Amino acid sequence: MADVDFTVSPLAPRRTADEETIDRDLGFGAVVSRQRKQRLLNPNGSFNVSRSGLGWLEMLAPYQQLLTISWPGYLGVAVGIYFIVNLLFALAYLAAGPESLVGGDTAMAGGPFARAFFFSVQTFATIGYGQIGPHGLPANLLVTLEALVGLIFQALATGLLFARFSRPTASIIFSRHAVIAPYRDGLSFQFRIANRRRSELLQLEAQVLFSAMEPDGRGGTVRRYAALPLERNRVTFFPLSWTIVHPIDDSSPFAKRTLQALIDAEAEILVLLSGTDDTYSQTVHSRSSYRADEIRWNARFSSMFVTPNGPTPLTVDISRLHDYEHV
Repeated sequence: MADVDFTVSPLAPRRTADEETIDRDLGFGAVVSRQRKQRLLNPNGSFNVSRSGLGWLEMLAPYQQLLTISWPGYLGVAVGIYFIVNLLFALAYLAAGPESLVGGDTAMAGGPFARAFFFSVQTFATIGYGQIGPHGLPANLLVTLEALVGLIFQALATGLLFARFSRPTASIIFSRHAVIAPYRDGLSFQFRIANRRRSELLQLEAQVLFSAMEPDGRGGTVRRYAALPLERNRVTFFPLSWTIVHPIDDSSPFAKRTLQALIDAEAEILVLLSGTDDTYSQTVHSRSSYRADEIRWNARFSSMFVTPNGPTPLTVDISRLHDYEHV
């Protein structure tokens, strides 16, 4: 059987620069790559992209939103729904008539509305002190409906609370600024990270990409992407801080570029982190970015380590993560 030559023919069409750029655009697409004055990735890891064209019902994702909003936001939503539901049922009990609720002293309860509201709270939470009771078919139907609503609400609130506690997420602190610091016989691009939580992260891996607007050969500009080689792109353990270093050599995008040139090119350095949370044994991710004006030149990070005193173990002062000094 004759050997088959799988080499590419010299007559095969070569890939254009735009095609190679699309392969490295991380999913932002050619349209976003041509946009200027727009940050791709916010420091908190969110994307500068908005979506429209769908109805509010199609865009509604309450479960995902309640999992991702802050704790004050989640507690605010839960408390708000709790009071709104009891308020609506209190109005329904009042609409059922003055004789729908019997027992209890109206004056001591604060009036008819207050008595209806607190009775709704007791029914909704399945407390049932027995001082006030429903009277008549409409009131008993309302109690039946509210008991069902209360059970569903408590099940959903408890499930969401557990899901928020059990969902593995990374809480990485990125230094507010990156620096161009001395490195061996040259320079390097550096930024620093630390774990905000006490949980251990294992096999933490960093991917850093440089993006900037460059001429597209047609009189316009397009955003190009390039991976930055790192001194070390992975650490097995992450108990302390990690200063991620990109040595600047002749092939580096930072070579022979001034700060103003990077600002004019709207340079942005994208950072993607992934590792394993030892508590949950699951992969977690974190991301951030640095714009050119967030880079400090001729600077280096200050030490975060506190000198041990006697038997005190080595201490890292997280509050010094953002500190740097000019050199």
